[in-house]
Amino acid sequence: MTSGWHYRESGRGPALILLHGIGMSHTAWNAVMPHLSSARRVIAFDIPGFGCTSPLPDHDLPTIANLVDRLEESLVDIGVDFPVDFAGNSLGGCMALEAARRGIARSVVAISPTGLWKNHEPPHVRYVFGTLRFMSMHFPNLLKAAAHVSFLREVLLAIPVSMGSRHMSAHDALGAINDLATSTAFEATFENTRSPFDGTCIRVPVTVAFGNRDWILTRSAQQRIHLPRHTRWVEKRSWGHVPMWVDPYGVSQLILDGQT
Repeated sequence: MTSGWHYRESGRGPALILLHGIGMSHTAWNAVMPHLSSARRVIAFDIPGFGCTSPLPDHDLPTIANLVDRLEESLVDIGVDFPVDFAGNSLGGCMALEAARRGIARSVVAISPTGLWKNHEPPHVRYVFGTLRFMSMHFPNLLKAAAHVSFLREVLLAIPVSMGSRHMSAHDALGAINDLATSTAFEATFENTRSPFDGTCIRVPVTVAFGNRDWILTRSAQQRIHLPRHTRWVEKRSWGHVPMWVDPYGVSQLILDGQT
């Protein structure tokens, strides 16, 4: 851990930075990392205010730009040379695109990235995450009991994570619930990362993937006009918003293919 950013590292080779979505932690990548670390030095961070990383200081709002400023400092501290490959999901996908926009990325794979909407996120996003956040903080035992039953895991996580969440282990589901409950910067990060992202000036290779079962960022939040013309746009069958647990091999292949 350096500069306050907690991370997990595995493998050897060219560095690959993994960034998770809001309300999660680096553990969202646990199922994918073994497939990547045979060829890459994989570094999965906890974004400030999530997992084991402290929030940004009060005077430093958790905007995409500020988060990537601090990420850049942390990468320098652990000896990562720029440009470097990035892969991110949801909030982490937008951060990865911002890294490309400012020239510190060699390539980017963004899975269900936020910010590709015209004015703001779809209205239902606030209510879905707000309800889960409230439940995780005030009724954790109820959610944890549901996490132990595969059918109830599917019902609970199909929309915010992905169809097929019944295949998650109870351990991983419990971890995801705990990550959401202990996300000290959840509300501040949500409010400060709602602006549309403009990445039309990006020059490096970009892959953007959305699942056809992403019920968080629906079609209105998937605007290609915010991306460079050379963007490789992929639609994945049966993927939801967070596909790493349900298709770790497919996610790892998408990431590796996007960096060759």
